[in-house]
Amino acid sequence: MHKVLITGANGQLGRDLMHELTSRGVQCIASDIQEKYAGDEQCEYLQLDITNSEAVNAALSSARPGRVIHCAAWTAVDSAEDEANREKVYAVNVTGTENIAKACAEINAVMTYISTDYIFDGTGTRAWQPDDENYSPLNYYGFTKLQGELAVKKYLRDYFIVRIAWVFGANGNNFVRTMLKLAKTHDTLRVVNDQIGTPTYTPDLSRLLADMNATEKFGIYHATNEGGFISWYDFAREIFSQAGVNVNVIPVTTAEYGLSKAKRPGNSRLDKSKLITAGFTPLPDWRDALRRYLANGTN
Repeated sequence: MHKVLITGANGQLGRDLMHELTSRGVQCIASDIQEKYAGDEQCEYLQLDITNSEAVNAALSSARPGRVIHCAAWTAVDSAEDEANREKVYAVNVTGTENIAKACAEINAVMTYISTDYIFDGTGTRAWQPDDENYSPLNYYGFTKLQGELAVKKYLRDYFIVRIAWVFGANGNNFVRTMLKLAKTHDTLRVVNDQIGTPTYTPDLSRLLADMNATEKFGIYHATNEGGFISWYDFAREIFSQAGVNVNVIPVTTAEYGLSKAKRPGNSRLDKSKLITAGFTPLPDWRDALRRYLANGTN
């Protein structure tokens, strides 16, 4: 398999992806803005600010990876709404992605861009298809991730765009960790039941991304775990059931819940059938993924 460079290698997905690829014997280069790589894998590490086009060009032209998996992103959805942060969010999610895409084009590398259901307007009940183009993102984070997608399409012929949702993994903040933490100090929790989607477990996604990058089946894909569409309320109840935690969970609407700065999509359903059509193995059931996450004792 080609040499692979991973941006955002210290992040929740990046760490698991590094583990997956190196365990397959793939030559990997980890990169992130921090001084050192946070994982245990023995690998080359490049400290890289993706918003600096000259630095990106120099790094990629020197390393010459055959594949670049672009995990680096500003993912704090609510803080992205703050006027004070918008320039930085744009620099990371749009300019940074554009820099990577241009540099990939220069060295003829295939780019994988990790995107999100937030590029859509979140209305209706129909599952979003990979080729849907009625975008209208609800918040600034979604807007910048959409601009990133458009940059990849503009500069590259060969690419993977992989849209995910409701991400959780061992190396970052996520809904599972938040619920279990809150349950230690609350006997009752209110959780929204009108936002519908499916969770994505980063080790499972990493396996799929590694599989994809061993092929030339380029295009746009949707990838979340299997197991059907659920609400955050359903997810919370399953978390507490599997963890053996006794807490009262009350379903509320997004309007009743209030609080968040960024508008959240009501419809995060992603149609993943293109994975099967392309011959890729779908991600396992989200309940099974949750079991494995909890068994790892990361909370």
